[in-house]
Amino acid sequence: MIFIAVKFTVRPEHADTWLERTAEFTRATRAEPGNLFYEWSRSVDDPHQFVLLEAFASPEAGAAHVNSDHFRAGMETMSEAIAEVPQIINTEIEGDDWSRMAELSPKNA
Repeated sequence: MIFIAVKFTVRPEHADTWLERTAEFTRATRAEPGNLFYEWSRSVDDPHQFVLLEAFASPEAGAAHVNSDHFRAGMETMSEAIAEVPQIINTEIEGDDWSRMAELSPKNA
């Protein structure tokens, strides 16, 4: 799978509306046939930083995503609210979903 992690630093005045701003793009990306997951998180240390974890089934699915109309529209919408160029990790890894962590499990489970 293609695994991508992106850190977005958002201008303070857009931080509380970032998830609303990206909602249409998020829905459209999750609906793509090659999308495996697309998940947003907000930093507990920096309220202006959001982390996106996403994965695609293949390089072709990733290319289809980047070449989509909703990708271009999403980049335009995001560019108006970011404070700096996002940081990204983009790599191909084995598997097609999250694995379970062997070192930790719930007590009494």
